[in-house]
Amino acid sequence: MSINSISREEMQSLTGLWDELNVSPTVNSSKQVKSAEARRRIEQMRDIRESGFTLEEARELGLLH
Repeated sequence: MSINSISREEMQSLTGLWDELNVSPTVNSSKQVKSAEARRRIEQMRDIRESGFTLEEARELGLLH
């Protein structure tokens, strides 16, 4: 099959399929973003506690912002 044997309508229908595949994912809700940030902070605090650092030491080392 050569490229010349494909009609313009067929090509346009195929490009429509590609557009559907390239749709960006939906934007996360602000509640989901806040929840994810809270989980990261909790994990960060656990890591600091497990390492034996105090909060002051963690701040001095730049582990907390």
